[in-house]
Amino acid sequence: MATALENLLVKGLNKLLRPVNCTVVGSNHSRTCFNGNFERRHEPSFGLLFDIDGVLCRGQQVLPEATSAFKKLRDRHGKLRVPVVFVTNAGNCLRQTKAEQLSDMLQFKISSDQVVMSHSPLKMCRHLHDKHILVSGQGPVRDIAKGLGFHKITTVDELRDLYPHLDCVDHSRRRMLQKHIKEKQIDHPQIDAVVLFGEPVKWERSLQLVIDTVLTNGDLNSKPYQVPKRHLPVIACNVDLLWMAEAHLPRIGHGSFLLCLEALYQKITGHKLQYTVLTGKPSEITYHYAETVLIQQVRKMGLKTPIRTLYAIGDNPATDIYGANLYNEYIGSKLLQQMSQAKSVAIGGSTSDILDSSEVESMEHNCAEIMESVLVCTGIYSKKTSLEVLEKDPVDHGHRDFHFVPKLATPSIEVHCVKEAIEEIFKRENFK
Repeated sequence: MATALENLLVKGLNKLLRPVNCTVVGSNHSRTCFNGNFERRHEPSFGLLFDIDGVLCRGQQVLPEATSAFKKLRDRHGKLRVPVVFVTNAGNCLRQTKAEQLSDMLQFKISSDQVVMSHSPLKMCRHLHDKHILVSGQGPVRDIAKGLGFHKITTVDELRDLYPHLDCVDHSRRRMLQKHIKEKQIDHPQIDAVVLFGEPVKWERSLQLVIDTVLTNGDLNSKPYQVPKRHLPVIACNVDLLWMAEAHLPRIGHGSFLLCLEALYQKITGHKLQYTVLTGKPSEITYHYAETVLIQQVRKMGLKTPIRTLYAIGDNPATDIYGANLYNEYIGSKLLQQMSQAKSVAIGGSTSDILDSSEVESMEHNCAEIMESVLVCTGIYSKKTSLEVLEKDPVDHGHRDFHFVPKLATPSIEVHCVKEAIEEIFKRENFK
């Protein structure tokens, strides 16, 4: 990846190489150069980060405005004119599966390289990949973990099969276990970390077995006599308290499951559950990763104009808008303090504590100067819940580990739908 110095050298070289009789027309964001026999195509200096649920669809129902919006984004050959990345807090499927769903929804080819799931940044946490992990969630959680680089994996359902007597909320099942199961020592490798991908189907089972795993520091054959001072690493993806599906009311999400887990652990032990890493919006590490993915799309598209502005379009003030504004503050501090000094992330300590040094180095060369947050009214947020109400009596729907700053939940741009969002962005960028 080019360094900041190399970028400056390239800019200087381009100026020197520009033909003498070349005339530049248009804005800085979209330029065409004519010298008699050469025409440079219009290029954007901005990129788009799309949330999915509540912006492009509601559950399985595609919003008509989404189809119209993406017609504006494609050229006459059906190819995207602007670099686009889809950033979702969903974590119950593989990137490839989500890309296929988006392709069907938007009626043109979306690649897995354009999709950032809530768990995608864990691919960069290579120092965790050799740990034996317990994974919670639904869908192909084992395949998801493998795709991220983890090698030693046990699912909650597999752990329950090994220790059936630990899952006894169901009274009818408990009577069956009394007849057939005798306590015995289980030969199972100790668990080194817990990874929570998304809300499980059987909440009580995951809550019980995750707490058992944390209390025993991964050795479920043991009986702890005191709460461990430092428990094993706990990694959570997606802190959305609520999300929007086909129903007219918001549905509880993985953030609600985490709230239950944290409350139970603290009530049982008297201590707070500590997270090693939180990924998904609004964490800065997720926006770091999304920006890196978008820059890769810029290169694949063959664009030469640097991307200076990122627009993050979402429906949830507590995650989409808060996260975009939080990352915008980070970008500002990065520019002021120089890239090499701005390595902190909101959750889990410094970037160097979470990522390999090579990943930190890679992300520091991302080039955006500003991130604008765009709020649509087709999901969690609606016109009935006006920004004036949110500002007057703000309710903190964010995760407990994100310090709540009400102004960060206020968008740069508010529009009705994603189609209007694209129109407003094009207008601002003088892009046609």
